[in-house]
Amino acid sequence: MTVALAAAVRTLPRGPGLAYEPKFDGHRLVIVRTDRAVDGVVLQARSGRVVTAAFPDLAAAAHQLPAGTVLDGEVVVWHAGRTDFALVQRRAAVASAARAAVLARTLPASYAAFDVLELAGLDLRARPYERRRALLVDLLLPLGPPLQPVPMTTDPELAETWYETLPASGIEGLVVKRMDEAYPAGRRSWRKLRHTNVRDAAVVGYTGTARRPLALVLVLPVGDETPLVSSPLTAPLRTEVAAAVATRALGAAGAGTVTGTITAIGLGEVPFHPLDPPLTAEVRHTSTRHPPPEVLRLRTDL
Repeated sequence: MTVALAAAVRTLPRGPGLAYEPKFDGHRLVIVRTDRAVDGVVLQARSGRVVTAAFPDLAAAAHQLPAGTVLDGEVVVWHAGRTDFALVQRRAAVASAARAAVLARTLPASYAAFDVLELAGLDLRARPYERRRALLVDLLLPLGPPLQPVPMTTDPELAETWYETLPASGIEGLVVKRMDEAYPAGRRSWRKLRHTNVRDAAVVGYTGTARRPLALVLVLPVGDETPLVSSPLTAPLRTEVAAAVATRALGAAGAGTVTGTITAIGLGEVPFHPLDPPLTAEVRHTSTRHPPPEVLRLRTDL
């Protein structure tokens, strides 16, 4: 399923016929409810990867949907009153059904749905957003959590209030859509307004050695979930990361063993060590077309 995309803007778009939604800090997720009785739910990441096994709680909830339903939205995990991207990444990275079941109980996921693409076998993508939104609300409100429609307003003043007040809950900004627009699969027709290019990222690995890490392998809360290599760490950050790595359990290969490579801008294929569970870092980054993300600090306050 090819999803719609959004282009960044610097100011809040205004004008007639616009809708405003909060942009949640999570992973893009498409829910496909098929007509199979037992395994009739498929959860697909934006990259196309099937992640159903990682989110058994959402898969179970999606069985309440009518067969032939496809939803577009964001999977989030709430912690201490705000969404936590690192915890979503932790949920998505599990390798076993037993571990996924444990995390579903201890770190339950929520689904912030912002579009319905198919309903009871009827393809809705050519319908205007206004109609799809009404069908989405009618579908999900009777079900309740963890499947919920995102808030929406056509009032730019209320949208601006959301933009100013919701970041404390982990909301990144706003997504703006035209009420009369069909679903723009594969196109950057929607608009997104973010507060800043400083955000939290999941640290899923590091280059160098455990005692002297050189850079971090990051998954940002935007884009297609492709890991990126950060710019070189400063000396104080190397010390801080080394201490944090020493307390973390590494992947199955064990400490000090390189289990993969990643393509770094200007460096080609670079070996790295995975981290499981991930750390969280505050990074400065605009997009994958710009220089590598700069790590500002580790987040030890989460």
